[in-house]
Amino acid sequence: MTRQQHFGWFLSRGFGPHGWGRPSYEWNYAWQKPDLYQQSARDLEQAGFDFVLIEDALSVGITPETLNLRVRKAYGGPKHDPWTLAPYLFAATRHLGVIPTVNAGAYPPYLAARQFASLQHLSSSRLGLNVVTDVGSAHHFGLERLSHDAAYDRAQEWLDALRLLWHSWGDGALIADPASQIYADGSKISAVQHRGEYFSFDGPLNAEPLPSGPNGESGDPIVASPGGSPRGIGFAGANSQIQLALSNLDADSIRSYRARVHAAAAENGRDPSDVKVLFVFKPIVAASREEADRIVAASASPGDGTLREVAEAWSSDLETDLTVLDLDRPLDPAIFGEHVSKGTIRGLQGTFDSFDGVPLRDILTGKARLGRVTDVTDGIGGTVGTADEIADVIEALGEDADNDGVIFSGDLHPVTIHRALDELVPILRRRGILRSEYVDGGLRANLSAF
Repeated sequence: MTRQQHFGWFLSRGFGPHGWGRPSYEWNYAWQKPDLYQQSARDLEQAGFDFVLIEDALSVGITPETLNLRVRKAYGGPKHDPWTLAPYLFAATRHLGVIPTVNAGAYPPYLAARQFASLQHLSSSRLGLNVVTDVGSAHHFGLERLSHDAAYDRAQEWLDALRLLWHSWGDGALIADPASQIYADGSKISAVQHRGEYFSFDGPLNAEPLPSGPNGESGDPIVASPGGSPRGIGFAGANSQIQLALSNLDADSIRSYRARVHAAAAENGRDPSDVKVLFVFKPIVAASREEADRIVAASASPGDGTLREVAEAWSSDLETDLTVLDLDRPLDPAIFGEHVSKGTIRGLQGTFDSFDGVPLRDILTGKARLGRVTDVTDGIGGTVGTADEIADVIEALGEDADNDGVIFSGDLHPVTIHRALDELVPILRRRGILRSEYVDGGLRANLSAF
C-alpha cells in the first residue's frame, strides 16, 4: 500500500509584499489585506494540506547599507506580524493548521502563553509555533546577543515556561457548572513561580486550560522547528511535532536525516514517530517533459540580468551587496562581516569546496541553474518536472525512505499555489499519497492520523 504523507506550505517570504517583482503582482491583491491570504488558505485546505507555516524575521538591520539591501527588492522587508494574520486564516478555514514563526527572545513567556492559549481556543486547536532562535534582532528588544547554543538554551527554557503556565490549571479546576453556579475551583490552580537563567515570572495563567483532543491527547499547540545543526536536531527531538528540514531529496539523504531526528527524540524519552520530518521542496511544474527540458536548458547559461537578480536575493540574506562586485573576479570571503550567518555563507558557496579562485559569475550561475527531478548529480536532484515526475519523486521518498512528507515553499498567493498544485494534487490523491479528508481534533490530531 502506498505510504500516505503529510503536506505543508511554507510562506517563505513571510507576511510581506507577496507577488512583488513577479507578474502575479498585477492580479492587484493588496498584500497588506487579508483577502489574498484567506483565498490561498482555502485553496490549501481544499488540496488537503495539513498546515501553512509563516516565516518571519523581526529585523531589517540597522546600518544604512543593510537596510537598503533588505528593502530595495523587498527580499527581507517589510514584514508584518504573522500572529496578526493567523486569526484571519483560521476564520477562512475549518481544518488547516496555521504555524506562525515566533522568536523566544521577543515574547515574554506569560504574554506568549496567554496569547497562544487564546488562539488555540479560537482556532479549535489548529495552532502551531515555529520556534526560531535568531539573535540578529536582539537589539530591538534591549537584549544581549546570545551565542548559537545559548539561544537554544533560552528557547528551551521559554518553551518549558509556556507549558508550565498552560498547565497551571490542574485537572478539575474548570467546572463551569450552571447548576452550582461555580465556574472554576481556585484550589486546583497552581501559583506558578519561575526563576530561570533567562526568564522570571509568576503565574498562574489567567486563560482557561487548553482544550484536549477527542482521544484525550495534549491540547498544547504543536511545535515546529527549523534547525539542522546538531543542537537544532536535539531541540526538535526534545520538543517538536514538525521538523522543517533541508536536505537533498534522495532516499539516502532523507533516511539519514530522519534517523538523526529520531535518535534525538528517543534520547529525550519520546516516541520517534511523534516527530514528523518534512522536507522543503520548491518544484517547478512543467506541462510536458519537453517543456521541462527547455526550462532546464534555458537556465544553463544565465545572462547578467538573471545573475543580478540572484545576487540581489543573496545580498539581502548575507547583508552584503554582491551586486557591486565584478562578476568575473573571485569572491573574497573577507567581505562578509562577523555578524553574517556562517550557514548562509556556506549556502552561497554551494557545491564549491571553497571560494578560492572561483569567479562570482560561476557561484551565481550555480544558484541560477535548474535541474530535472529525474536527474540526480552528486546526490543533488533537480526541481523541474511534470506533475507525474514530481509525484514519482514524492512517492519514492515515502516508499524507499519512509518519508513523512514535504513542505512546498513559495508565496502564499493563488497564482503560486495553483501553478504548483493544479495538476499535482489529483495525481497524489489517486496514488493514495495525499489525504482526501481530515479528522476532527485540530492540527495535532491530523498529524497523528497516519
